[in-house]
Amino acid sequence: MTFKSILLGAAAALALAPAANAGRGDSGHLNIIYWQAVSILNPFLSGGTKDVESASLIIEPLARYDSEGNMVPWLVDAIPTVENGGVSEDLTSITWKITPGLKWSDGTAFTSADVVFTANYCMDPTGGCQQLAKFSDVANVEALDELTVKVTFSKPKPFPYGPFVGGESPIIQAAQFADCMGAKAPECTEQNFNPNGTGPYRVVEFKANDVITMEANPHYRDPAKPSFGTLTFKGGGDAESAARSVLETGEFDYAWNLQIDPTVLGEMAKAGKGTVVSAFANGVERLMVNLTNPDPALGEKRSTIEGGPHPFLTDPAVRRALSLAIDRNLLSEVGYGAAGQATCNVVAAPAYNRSTANDECLVQDIAKANAVLDEAGWVRGSDGIRAKDGVRLSILYQTSTNGVRQDTQALVKQWWSEIGVETELKNIAAGVFFGGDQSSPDTFQKFYADIEMYTNLFNGTDAEAYMNNWTCGEIPSPANNWLGANMPRYCNPAYDALAAKLATTAGTEARGAIVREMNDMLMQEGAMIALIWRGSVAAHSNTVDGVRLNVWDTQMWNVADWTRK
Repeated sequence: MTFKSILLGAAAALALAPAANAGRGDSGHLNIIYWQAVSILNPFLSGGTKDVESASLIIEPLARYDSEGNMVPWLVDAIPTVENGGVSEDLTSITWKITPGLKWSDGTAFTSADVVFTANYCMDPTGGCQQLAKFSDVANVEALDELTVKVTFSKPKPFPYGPFVGGESPIIQAAQFADCMGAKAPECTEQNFNPNGTGPYRVVEFKANDVITMEANPHYRDPAKPSFGTLTFKGGGDAESAARSVLETGEFDYAWNLQIDPTVLGEMAKAGKGTVVSAFANGVERLMVNLTNPDPALGEKRSTIEGGPHPFLTDPAVRRALSLAIDRNLLSEVGYGAAGQATCNVVAAPAYNRSTANDECLVQDIAKANAVLDEAGWVRGSDGIRAKDGVRLSILYQTSTNGVRQDTQALVKQWWSEIGVETELKNIAAGVFFGGDQSSPDTFQKFYADIEMYTNLFNGTDAEAYMNNWTCGEIPSPANNWLGANMPRYCNPAYDALAAKLATTAGTEARGAIVREMNDMLMQEGAMIALIWRGSVAAHSNTVDGVRLNVWDTQMWNVADWTRK
């Protein structure tokens, strides 16, 4: 049996397997390991997937996406639509009806005031919000009564499901975060580490970049859930040791993001203690290109628009050559196996969003890359490194610490050396790299390097909020506490105009056409260099029932339904 068939067969079986009946706490203790350690439990202050995932056990959105990519009501009675009157005929507003009787984990009532507060918290102009793109074109959020919230947009929104939908846009408690608005948000350590929530669990103890101890939320809306009364959410180590802890030793019940050699993973699965599951959605491993100058001599202007353009990565010839030199098929084969495919796009799924305009990159061409640099006037020196007007092609290339990523770095460095580019490699502990700590120089938001590599995802199948990440207003800087998703510092009025057009366009195919055009602009203007369309790979204990791998929302989306066999 092939590794791929193991993954697909297990995933299909899990999708069909019903969870066993159990009462709250009847299944005892659950051990989860996310080897990228959690830094904060407030996804509005961190773009790290591990932070969003862990927070989703505690705080929840009004609606989310199930394991098939369908939007489903979560803290509301139904998904608002034009047909049921929840979305206005002119598409300028959406009204959510909160399910009666919901409580926060401190026993107080969950109301529309909390939803309104969350919107104001993220949209506060004096602070920074990592999820601000979800609130694009929101003009006003108001409480019509204690259980009714109306979101009004500044223009017609054919897809009005950005705010409060998916694990990246949950609701936080107004009473708890009242003193944490704007610039004060990062200072609220107690709130950011111990948020009250409506989810199945609440925090007992949080140790940043290490471990979270949780217990069943006594006020959770289903009195029979969660089945696991206590939970440990462990971070640290590496992907291989995390996989081994589930598949071979049985120490943990669930391991996330198993970015390791697929052959090694398949061998571990033979121990019979756990099951590997995998599914493709929209995750793309890519190289982010810093279009601003990361020179430390610039001080606070380093890697900002104010610090000026990058000395050589703003040259289209350089960016094209870097891309042409990479053998994506080899990277996929070596690092991902059945869970990876070479890609030239940052948006790989669904199919209607996938462009074919950038397929030049699918075939490595060292000779062409060299010719492109020759023609652009980049000349090799005596040391073999190219230079032009006194500027050397010397790159600092950073990513998180992970075996597959370091292997990728080494291969890319070798290929770039063949085209006269010098490369220094740097890897940073994942908890720091993805942590969002404004005081750290090593976060992926600060981007104090020339190139950085990672994968991220977007909730659901509609790419509007995701594509908004590369609008001018999403650029991280000291002014917004380095919170924003536009890591390349890409700013193009034509791109922003397409984002505005997408916001008012109806129909899957028409929206997909705009997404493809935006994707092509990002690829062809070199804001990033796509590498691998990655499947999400996880493993769970064979003693745990109810796991349904979700690649459209958070993997913890239905943890309340998990039981011990």
